[in-house]
Amino acid sequence: MQRIDHPLPWSSLGSERQLSVFRFGNGERKAYIQASLHADELPGMRTAWELKKRLSALEAAGRLKGVIELVPVANPLGLGQLLQGAHQGRFEFGSGKNFNRDFFELSEPVAQSVEGRLGDDPRANVLLVRQAMREALAGLPPAASQLQGLQRVLLAQACDADVVLDLHCDADAALHMYALPQQWPQWRSLAAHMNMRVALLAEDSGGSSFDEACSLPWLRLQRLFPEAQLPLACLATTLELGGQADTGKEQAEAHAEGILAFLAEQGLIDGQWPVAADDTCEAMPLQGTELLYAPHPGVITFLRPAGVWVEAGEPLFEVIDPLCDRASVVCAGTAGVLFAIERLRYAQPGFWLAKIAGRQPLRHGRLLSD
Repeated sequence: MQRIDHPLPWSSLGSERQLSVFRFGNGERKAYIQASLHADELPGMRTAWELKKRLSALEAAGRLKGVIELVPVANPLGLGQLLQGAHQGRFEFGSGKNFNRDFFELSEPVAQSVEGRLGDDPRANVLLVRQAMREALAGLPPAASQLQGLQRVLLAQACDADVVLDLHCDADAALHMYALPQQWPQWRSLAAHMNMRVALLAEDSGGSSFDEACSLPWLRLQRLFPEAQLPLACLATTLELGGQADTGKEQAEAHAEGILAFLAEQGLIDGQWPVAADDTCEAMPLQGTELLYAPHPGVITFLRPAGVWVEAGEPLFEVIDPLCDRASVVCAGTAGVLFAIERLRYAQPGFWLAKIAGRQPLRHGRLLSD
């Protein structure tokens, strides 16, 4: 195991933050795994520790057939953001920006670099594009903030990987994942290994999240250069490992084993591993996600747990105003998987309280909620 520490720019005087990468194995193929980019989403960090132990043992046994890079703490900035005892790890205090938005878009500078140089050799094309990605990131002006510096380091570590796993969680949720629709066939086995409840698919969900900053440039380049033999060489996904309280040992061990079994299928780990079940979760368009809100302030009582299938018109939660004796029941507007509910129990304007993954598109434009 090799540990690589990247100092982050713009630390306060008298202090320094760093991003730590743990590299296992060697070879041409590479997987990159990071956890808790939203720093208050800790199930991924707990899973990363299980992965770190297992990868150390696999490396010692000579069973790694490629490089696997692990970043257990992908956001040291947000990890230290506590306000009166409450962890605030989703948005940077200074700018108010979401830590998982606005990653650098690589397809435009890479297209300029590789134009006229791509041919009919897929492997050569992939190597050329990855080199252009590294050069584009290295050629950027100095980072203007710690957040920008952090995002650049993360993207530079991941941009040349064959497989990218970004470990997150929701508030109170069933296991679910986000991916490009073109890559869903390759993700089906991982979804089965990890008992995912639903997969949410979109080509461009808006906001330039980390997984799409890794995978989407390949799709855009493929369309810009249709005559070249250019595969979608970065298989990237966001894995939502349940809810924020799901940091149990058995859960983390199961997540880690599912990830390792999938990496073995990808040719990165040797040995015998469990075979993925043929039956896996359904993939839904991210456009079909319904976000439900309260009609007025009040205390929330949820009537259905995260992870169940609900029908349109089915009651999901009550909003109770004990001052005016007003009680409202909010029902599902679409059929689908109730994959996430809010962990807070007080309704406020503009804050979603439940998410349903449905089969029919409902929304357009920017699909991610901040």
